[in-house]
Amino acid sequence: MKMNSNIRPDSMERITTKELADAFIDEQIALIREQVGDKKVLLALSGGVDSSVVAALLIKAVGKQLVCVHVNHGLMRKGESEQVIEVFRNQLDANLIYIDATDRFLDLLAGVDEPEKKRKIIGGEFIKVFDEEASKLEGISFLAQGTIYPDILESDGVKAHHNVGGLPEDMQFELCEPIKLLYKDEVRVVGKALGLPSSMVDRQPFPGPGLGVRCLGAITRDRLHALREADAILREEFDLCGLAGKVWQYFIAVPDFKSVGVRDSKRYEGWPAIIRAVNTTDAMTATIEEIPYEVLHKITNRITAEVEGINRVLLDLTPKPVGTIEWE
Repeated sequence: MKMNSNIRPDSMERITTKELADAFIDEQIALIREQVGDKKVLLALSGGVDSSVVAALLIKAVGKQLVCVHVNHGLMRKGESEQVIEVFRNQLDANLIYIDATDRFLDLLAGVDEPEKKRKIIGGEFIKVFDEEASKLEGISFLAQGTIYPDILESDGVKAHHNVGGLPEDMQFELCEPIKLLYKDEVRVVGKALGLPSSMVDRQPFPGPGLGVRCLGAITRDRLHALREADAILREEFDLCGLAGKVWQYFIAVPDFKSVGVRDSKRYEGWPAIIRAVNTTDAMTATIEEIPYEVLHKITNRITAEVEGINRVLLDLTPKPVGTIEWE
């Protein structure tokens, strides 16, 4: 398997077991060492499955020659940036640069309610932050990316920088893409074999703009906080009742309007939390996962009791088509 080949050979066995994953890891470590030598490698580490597996592979292969940059744009789910620091800096002793750019992103997003504009601001600012950090580093020769095989198939062999979003013209890096011939299920098997926690390896798909596209309309810090807390409760309850492994994607969206509710015998206004839980094989179409009413009642009780500012819980029953998976 050559590093510069973008075509998966027919002879390549689907990685389904730890033994096959271990063989792949050993092979890639040798290839990475051959490609990188004694040079430095830069990686934008989001905490998602693909970038995390690439990071763990490279740490095994070249250790501190890998520089990981994790940018917290303030739109991560609860505990995600903390998990990146715990796993990579504390457990794997990675060379990790952590940037908390929360204020920078949220200040730029203030008052912006048009979904496409929000996405452009988040994507554009992420590139700026990453570029600023990259330009402070010396001797970087390679850029590692979590490109996987479906990315190559979708782009007809021309891969946009999906982890970074774009690079400045004057930065000439050679790409290092050790998992580019793997399918997503194989990436997860390899991640487990590398010792990454299942909460990271089995993490559901999460959009690049993060909670920015689930805090509907113009993002405010109080509503973003309420969304993050409600989403954490949903994820916790899905874990407890066994739905986490059966549902492809599940999350909360919080719209920018309020309704009247009652708390402590007083009327007060709060936002609704909308539950979205879908199953899909290709993300082109999606079906609605049935959630038992007792689970829905428990989630509703917890969110309305524990999350400041939310006084209703709604369930989105729309398949795709008609509705897209994300609201924005």
